[in-house]
Amino acid sequence: MMQMVDFETPRLHFRRFTPDDLHALAAIRADPDVMKYIGPGRTETIEEVQAKLLKVMTHWEQHGFGYWALIDKATSKLAGWCGLSYLEDTEDIEIGYGLAKAYWGKGLATEAAAAAMKHGFVQLRLDRIVAVAYPENVPSQVIMKKLGMNYVKTARFIGGEWVYYVIEREEYQAAQNA
Repeated sequence: MMQMVDFETPRLHFRRFTPDDLHALAAIRADPDVMKYIGPGRTETIEEVQAKLLKVMTHWEQHGFGYWALIDKATSKLAGWCGLSYLEDTEDIEIGYGLAKAYWGKGLATEAAAAAMKHGFVQLRLDRIVAVAYPENVPSQVIMKKLGMNYVKTARFIGGEWVYYVIEREEYQAAQNA
């Protein structure tokens, strides 16, 4: 698959993570509000964030896509992450995102996720993209719906109960041409 170089949306610069992002990412992932609905739903130690960062960088090397560091163009600070990766223990490619609390409520997660989805369907030519969220994570489900994703099921996997949304390439293309 083709690797994407840096790109921008109106308010965000997307670039690959580097080891230099560790402390800024650790600060975001140390916030209990940010982490409430991510993974096991708890904050992470610096060592856990370092392992996660290595996993993200390795995913790019192995698959040619992954999570980008989202840089706020106004401040040049790390605002969060967004991108595509293999959903744990599946062949599905998931869109995922997370923002520092200072960036909540501004439409940035939707802006970032829409750009990542476009990359997945246009550059990577994926057939479908999935998203999962805790059932009580309503804001994330609102973003999934804005992206044109459809609720499929609630299922138990990755150690918890999750809602599962999907969008097929044909649905994405039809929405873009509407």
